[in-house]
Amino acid sequence: MKNPGLSYNSRKALMVNIGESAGAEIANLIAQMAAEIEELRRTKVNVTRIVPAGPDAHDHFVEEPV
Repeated sequence: MKNPGLSYNSRKALMVNIGESAGAEIANLIAQMAAEIEELRRTKVNVTRIVPAGPDAHDHFVEEPV
């Protein structure tokens, strides 16, 4: 699996332009966000509606006795 995050050159450019600690912090945050997005994509569940959704569809519920 590809390692999510920034390349070495991108991390280095951040650290040179905004400082080493701030650049490292931003690069780590981006890497964490990329990993979380990848996890969300991997575990995504498609939802299929079984009741047609219309403007008044949620006003009429049919309840069956238990």
